[in-house]
Amino acid sequence: MSTEVIAVFDIGKTNKKILLFNKELNLEYVEERKFPEIKDDDGFECDDIDAIEEWLFTTFNKLLSNEKYDIKGLNFSTYGASFAYIDADGNRLTPVYNYLKTMPEGLVEPVYEAFGGIEEFSRNTASPALGFLNSGLQLLWLKKQKPEIYAKTKHFVHFPQYLSYLFTGEATSEYTSIGCHTALWDFDNMKYHPWLGAEGIQLPEPISNSKTFNSEKINANIPVGIGIHDSSSSIVPYLIDYEDKFILLSTGTWCISMNPFNEEPLTKEQLEQDCLSFLSINQKPVKSSRLFMGHIHDVNTKKLTDFFNVPENSYKKVATNRELIKKIKTNGIKFFADGVPEDYIENKIELSQFNSFEEAYHQLMLDLSELCINAISLIIPKTDDIKKIYISGGFAKNEIFTTYIATNYPDKKVYTSELDNATALGAAMVIYDTFGEGSKPSLDLGFNECTPLD
Repeated sequence: MSTEVIAVFDIGKTNKKILLFNKELNLEYVEERKFPEIKDDDGFECDDIDAIEEWLFTTFNKLLSNEKYDIKGLNFSTYGASFAYIDADGNRLTPVYNYLKTMPEGLVEPVYEAFGGIEEFSRNTASPALGFLNSGLQLLWLKKQKPEIYAKTKHFVHFPQYLSYLFTGEATSEYTSIGCHTALWDFDNMKYHPWLGAEGIQLPEPISNSKTFNSEKINANIPVGIGIHDSSSSIVPYLIDYEDKFILLSTGTWCISMNPFNEEPLTKEQLEQDCLSFLSINQKPVKSSRLFMGHIHDVNTKKLTDFFNVPENSYKKVATNRELIKKIKTNGIKFFADGVPEDYIENKIELSQFNSFEEAYHQLMLDLSELCINAISLIIPKTDDIKKIYISGGFAKNEIFTTYIATNYPDKKVYTSELDNATALGAAMVIYDTFGEGSKPSLDLGFNECTPLD
């Protein structure tokens, strides 16, 4: 007898996955791929969207014909800050541009000036000025830099909604992608910001993440979700059933610290330090701070492995040395003493002062932990009533990191969550009704309390 499942394509910057969750929301199947990046029409690196699209349909049709599974729904979670541009015939007009592209100087400044200046605009849209990472401003970039493509564009859709569009032909918009440092949303009035109208840019009105459509591209009557932004999706399992207020550290390429219980307005200082507000699936602001921690970790760990002439994955075998952590806390040495460099690689520290790769890696992780602690402090309200911190994602498995976080918050319980694939699980949960009648099961989030230093 086949198992009823919801399928989710989880498209990260590094890994692309398809996952199948059963009615108990347990993982039945996962398949993972990595795609080499290609160059866009400007010569900048980007995802190979043609290859990804082919993989989406090939993989889904293969699972559709697998008698072990009865697929009841399909949804998508992807990284944010990326748009697809679709013409009147339903064709994608450009690559999916990389959010790390550089915004030309002077292009967006007139919008800031027309709507109160950069500080007021950033506050109103809960979006620090981040250039291309403000995905809404990519629409302005397309209009100004590639007017011939802009003129052909009928639909502007965020990346999660584009993957849904491939299956349904429905151009949609939803709150989690809009409310993610896009400079699209007027948080004061909870609607699209008026700069869009002033530029003649129209986007679909946002709809609920629980909405599904029938697919025209697969030979099956399967409801297809509209997709969801990955960071917003990752918090969904934790919001379903909570007793105490918490902060979630969703770690990976980005470390996103999220506080769904801080209703204080964003300040100028917070915006300048990369704070923002996400919109949850319930259209509630989630005060958040961002740190490019996974990337900073990877490029600096590569520097350490080269210097100490050890294999690239040696850091995965470093055993946590609590005595060494205590020593490092007082040794006066520091990565990023002058802040994180623009290329994220620390070149000022003298690596020969470390006795081993293990010692240098401990130092790097403690200094990364300090950067993360600074980011967390930005989203803790003045009336601090947060009881718990949950750590999910890749760094939840790094005991040096989790130990140091727990040590720095003695008034809170710090837990790692063994809930793998939280982003994909959140995407499955928002369309759980495609299983038919029945309430969602209780989840075992696999919490383990972290032990601080003595």
